[in-house]
Amino acid sequence: MNSKILKILEFERITARLANLTITNPAKEMANNLRPSDNYQEIAKNLRQTLALADILRIKGQLPLTDFNSVATSMKRLKVKANLNAQELGNILLVLTLAKEINAFVEGLDEKIKLDAILELLDELDVPEEFYRVLKNALDIDGTILDSASSELARLRHDLRSNETEIKTRMDGYVKGRSNKYLSEAIVTIRDGRYVIPVKQEYRAKFGGIVHDQSASGQTLFIEPEGVLNLNSRQQNLLAQERQEIQRILRELSNLAREEIPTISTISEVLAELDFIQAKAKLATELKATEPKLTQDQSLKLLKARHPLIDLTRVVPNDIYLGAEFDTMLITGPNTGGKTITLKTAGLLQLMAQSGLFIPAEEGSQVGVFKEIFADIGDEQSIEQSLSTFSSHINDIVDIMKNSHQDTLVLIDEIGAGTDPEEGASLAISILDFLRQRKAKIMVTTHYPELKLYGYNRERTTNASMEFDIKTLSPTYRLQIGIPGHSNAFAIARRLGMREDVVKNAEGLMKDVDSDINQMIATLNDQTKKATEARIQLQTSLARSRNLEKKLQDALDIYNQRVQKQLEFAQERANEVVAKKRKKAEEIIKELEEQRKNGALIKQNKLIDAKGEFNKLEQQATNLANNRVLQREKRRHHVNVGDQVKVLSYGQTGVITKKLTDHDYEVQIGIIKVKVTDRDIERIETAKTGKQVAKKVRATSSLRRSNAHSELDLRGERYDDAMTDLDRYIDSVLLAGLDTVTIIHGIGTGAIRKGVWNYLRSSHHVKSFNYAPANEGGNGATIVRLK
Repeated sequence: MNSKILKILEFERITARLANLTITNPAKEMANNLRPSDNYQEIAKNLRQTLALADILRIKGQLPLTDFNSVATSMKRLKVKANLNAQELGNILLVLTLAKEINAFVEGLDEKIKLDAILELLDELDVPEEFYRVLKNALDIDGTILDSASSELARLRHDLRSNETEIKTRMDGYVKGRSNKYLSEAIVTIRDGRYVIPVKQEYRAKFGGIVHDQSASGQTLFIEPEGVLNLNSRQQNLLAQERQEIQRILRELSNLAREEIPTISTISEVLAELDFIQAKAKLATELKATEPKLTQDQSLKLLKARHPLIDLTRVVPNDIYLGAEFDTMLITGPNTGGKTITLKTAGLLQLMAQSGLFIPAEEGSQVGVFKEIFADIGDEQSIEQSLSTFSSHINDIVDIMKNSHQDTLVLIDEIGAGTDPEEGASLAISILDFLRQRKAKIMVTTHYPELKLYGYNRERTTNASMEFDIKTLSPTYRLQIGIPGHSNAFAIARRLGMREDVVKNAEGLMKDVDSDINQMIATLNDQTKKATEARIQLQTSLARSRNLEKKLQDALDIYNQRVQKQLEFAQERANEVVAKKRKKAEEIIKELEEQRKNGALIKQNKLIDAKGEFNKLEQQATNLANNRVLQREKRRHHVNVGDQVKVLSYGQTGVITKKLTDHDYEVQIGIIKVKVTDRDIERIETAKTGKQVAKKVRATSSLRRSNAHSELDLRGERYDDAMTDLDRYIDSVLLAGLDTVTIIHGIGTGAIRKGVWNYLRSSHHVKSFNYAPANEGGNGATIVRLK
């Protein structure tokens, strides 16, 4: 992509905004160097990655990243056998720590978040555990060497602390004891790395030791007392040993890091890449941008497109189309009406999309993949046009004409401007004809009325204009595709109070061609206005209908839920009554039988009457089970794939094509398929089905019929148990009359899957079988068709 288009469309302002949203320095550099790609597959991949991070950002929040320095310089030093300092090794530890934290973050993500686009990157975050453990035990991420780096370092630092404590104790004796009066000031300070006290000049002999410094006046000497000479010397010796041990540790850690150069470099690059992609997702959120779809034919469909550099509260969104029905768009309209911004919006959104960025437009927007985007957009708003301006304009267009082809988008502002109008219009038409022969996609703005006719006379060419409000005498900045710009000079003159006779005389002086054009434009404007009003009314009616449909569906769901609860409550109450009566009858009968056994005179008819009452309770329970309302509810909720049902919310009949969940089904009504709940459907018994059901009922029990399901889940079972369950299941579905069933065996070791397939191969009742589609279980499930 040529660098000139990036400057014209101010692409660097987008990359600067993107860089501000990064966390790490390497990612910031990537953002500043971002350039559009012309590779379709690369762009598609980049957009998918942005989508993945946008989903993570929306659902879980930011990745656990913090700023780190690039490890490139450190890796170069390791390659030439140089050792790293503590800060460099601390930076490497930070990089590895961030990689581990991101791995843990990703493992905790919801399974619904699709990570396919960034899985390749996440797989590279494989931290070398042993090196990480040693590094973490030796230092902090700020480069501080820890006592735990080695036992020798721990010993030395222990000795240093002990020796320093003893030094301070002795020095405190000088400062706070009887010797205090010989000091200029009761403090302990350090000179040449050794502890000293400020002694008055005349008392220098009181302490012995070594003079390390004196004050500017010479009245104070900084003396290391003789009593701490050995301790200070020991302190210096221990410090030297500590420095040597630290150098040894750094050398050892550098050697370990040298073995992990490729891994460290890769992890650092991946972290920067993830931060960079996350910044893209953040920018999409800021701009309220959406993922654009890529087209193969370089066509554009930008819905409610907004210029990303204009404030959201001021920008006017526009629909911009190019490449589907027409390849050339001629935009006319008044100055400051938004023509130039429209060109820049189309070009800049195209650059953003080809850079893997979401675009500020509505869902469903589409962009092409262009090898080049050329633009000649300058400040042509001034009334005066100089020769130098025209020359520059033509030089740019000559360059565009040399390099344009079918994979090129051309944006020209005020084509042919800056010269005699008649010559400029003719030149503009000739330039457009040439670019159209090169099959480029073209958007141009113009003031020339001749080009309005050009938009009608050429195939795959259309006019467009920026709307102007006559009432307010101001532009609305709305793009109208299909309508050329209308001259508003006469209307404005009338609105501003010019004499009517003068305006009419001016209208009479117009050429017939110009008059015809204006008449045609006025007619088109009127038709477009009516069509727009009709569309708005239809959209409003449609929205109301959908809202009403939703309210009715919600009300129906609530009603069905209440009915179901009432039925369940009635069933529970009935069961309680029957249970109580049964218990009471059993107690009475038991009591009578006990009395008779004990010799009491119990008439046989009393016992018979009691048993009769008991039988009545049994009959009541049976009648309750056969209650028509309950049976209808039972019939409604026991449906299978292939059953004909009535969808209550639509009042239409259809056939169940798929069971989605335990309570959701897919029903085909005519040529459409709808998703419904089991509360919204009622199974219909056709005459043919009724006969078949009756026949099957005589052969099998109704309990077995109702318990036949279209799926069998064998996951987690032992092999022998799974084979037994499979055999019983096939028998039950054959008796139930099911044609197609699904066996869920999982993947695992493959033992149960192999057993299932061997069983199906040997069964005479199986017509065919194969793995389920990828979205229905793949190799973890088998679809079986029965004879």
